[in-house]
Amino acid sequence: MTQPTHIRRGRRPRLLDLCCGAGGLASGYQRAGFDVVGVDIAPQPNFPFAFHQADALTYLAHLIDSGEIHRYDLVHASWPCQRFARVTAWRGDRDEHPDLLTPGRQLLDQAGVPWVIENVPEAPLRPDYVLCGTQFGLRVRRHRVFETSWGGGGDLLPPCWHHKQLLAFEHKGERAYANAMGCTWMTNKEARQAVPPAYSHWIGQQYTALTRETAA
Repeated sequence: MTQPTHIRRGRRPRLLDLCCGAGGLASGYQRAGFDVVGVDIAPQPNFPFAFHQADALTYLAHLIDSGEIHRYDLVHASWPCQRFARVTAWRGDRDEHPDLLTPGRQLLDQAGVPWVIENVPEAPLRPDYVLCGTQFGLRVRRHRVFETSWGGGGDLLPPCWHHKQLLAFEHKGERAYANAMGCTWMTNKEARQAVPPAYSHWIGQQYTALTRETAA
């Protein structure tokens, strides 16, 4: 497993966010102290940091081949979830959506830098971290699984509290869901595809703590 390594004193760690969308997870990592660069195949006019429009697999392969991947301390990848999501089976055909997670993980294993993969609970990921909005005081469930190159570990979070009543978004207006997610700069449509920044803020903190242990 690729472990976090000590970050040179005097600079912020650098993170590459693949399939970044409008920047929900990127924002969380930025709050955890990272300088973030996002990559997405679609234009992302509301992404709040440096951005490259490109196919994420092709972009990652180029960085690995050129050695430029080592400019980054951590790589995050949110490969499209439609192939695995339960809702796709209900409303469509999973076979219509390619599996980008498998070749993406293979590339990340070749990268030689620590990485994080995020996806829906149905995806074939090792559940190093399984996070829910209610663990962070958000009034959304939004379960997501995170597999890491270092195998997880770190602080414990409180359990989900789904027995509590969550926000009834249909009665709270167009901005309700984006605001509840903590994605206030996004459109509601963008937020529906996003993950709360609180998740990656916490994971970024776990990574930073591990780098300190490595340096000790």
